[in-house]
Amino acid sequence: MQALQFKQAVIRALHDAQLQTALDRGTTRGVNHRLAAMSATTDAAALRHQARLARERALNQLPALLEQLERNVLANGGHVLWARDGDELNRLVLELCQKHAVRRVVKGKSMVTEESELNHALAQAGIEVVESDLGEYIIQLAGERPSHIIAPMLHKTKEATAELLHRKLGMPLTDRPEEMVRFVRGVMRTKYLEADMGISGVNFAIAETGTIATVENEGNNRLSTSAPRVHVAVMGIEKVIATWEDYAILVQLLARSATGQQLSVYNNLMTGPRRPDEPDGPDHFYLIILDNGRGRIYQTEYAESLACIRCGACLNACPVYQNIGGHAYGWVYPGPIGSIITPLLRGLTQAPSLPFASSLCGACQSACPVEIAIPDMLLKLRRDLVQSAGNASLGWRLAMLLWRLGMTSPLLYRLGAALAGALTRLLAGRSGTIRQLPPPLNGWTYSRDFPAFSKGTFRERYRRRAQHAALRSHDHEPATSQRTRP
Repeated sequence: MQALQFKQAVIRALHDAQLQTALDRGTTRGVNHRLAAMSATTDAAALRHQARLARERALNQLPALLEQLERNVLANGGHVLWARDGDELNRLVLELCQKHAVRRVVKGKSMVTEESELNHALAQAGIEVVESDLGEYIIQLAGERPSHIIAPMLHKTKEATAELLHRKLGMPLTDRPEEMVRFVRGVMRTKYLEADMGISGVNFAIAETGTIATVENEGNNRLSTSAPRVHVAVMGIEKVIATWEDYAILVQLLARSATGQQLSVYNNLMTGPRRPDEPDGPDHFYLIILDNGRGRIYQTEYAESLACIRCGACLNACPVYQNIGGHAYGWVYPGPIGSIITPLLRGLTQAPSLPFASSLCGACQSACPVEIAIPDMLLKLRRDLVQSAGNASLGWRLAMLLWRLGMTSPLLYRLGAALAGALTRLLAGRSGTIRQLPPPLNGWTYSRDFPAFSKGTFRERYRRRAQHAALRSHDHEPATSQRTRP
């Protein structure tokens, strides 16, 4: 698994000038748009709290809501299939392709099919599959994985995209995004009409009516699910919600957090296959509900991570993601939420570096529309990794012993601070920063400088400040008269 090579991937990302340009443009735009959209609400904090409660209700009733969803989908004329893992998901889709003589597939954006690598399985079976989302289509042409939950080609600049479309499709070179979109739209139009099956993800599944909701801005998902004669929707078990009222809350937060819109351009609501009196829509509708490790997470202290609505806001806000992008994380889900989900779904030993890919600054939780305690779960995963590793090395145990002694003894703390200050100032010299720390601390200075400690400690500055304040207060005290005895 690529997540095992996280450190090497980080180094490559930090030295990729094109990637750094794309990340600076994309994440800055994402953060600013989200802030503007949230500030346009009458009470953003109350809206986030309501969204949090909606997700909590769904998770607390998850088994019952999934059964209710299944009953209503069946009542609406659809079919429901259950997949334990990615391999079973791929097998079910391939069986449906065989049943309906499918040779061409158009596919809307879907993260769970990225988990199962469905595109690869379809291609191996001789079935043509085309991603209909613009970003996903460009990534498919490039032979790459998405690097962002919402903006799959965030790692690409418009210049690199233009060159790719010119090379792969013969598009005339241009630096105007609207011209690129117009060109790709012309290419895609025939794909919808020729497709035998449309596959989509699911943003929300409303249990009380069996309705499948998708959110998009391009109209590609609507075409992918209505033009072909077969529609297959694929969702993780956590996507179910209880009511339309919950949907009305969550769809607002998804748009504001993901793209900075008050509402997405297309909010598609699908309740079963086409009725006899309806002019368009699929003849057959299938909903595949995937576990793939989610049921295991549901039974642990990390169940809160299943509340994620996949808006990508935590990625944009994260200083780590802003500098390394999504591919360095090594799997489908990057950024802070990916640093939790990937180890939980794939196993701690398959992604041991990801829980540590965070400064714990809290920007992710501040941006999360459903208030997931991401830093807390990252800390717990670090604890689990240490516990699963068994006995730590002698050097690590000695370092932790010295740290504990220093932090519990005021005298040792002051002596340690004085020694560290003198030593770092000696190593820094006149420049004031250390370019190369000695092992085992040299990992820090591999890609950054280390500033020397200040000559004065915080305690010393605080004491002087208090003394000066006391002197000023004494100088301004009014003189008191002496009372004499009669």
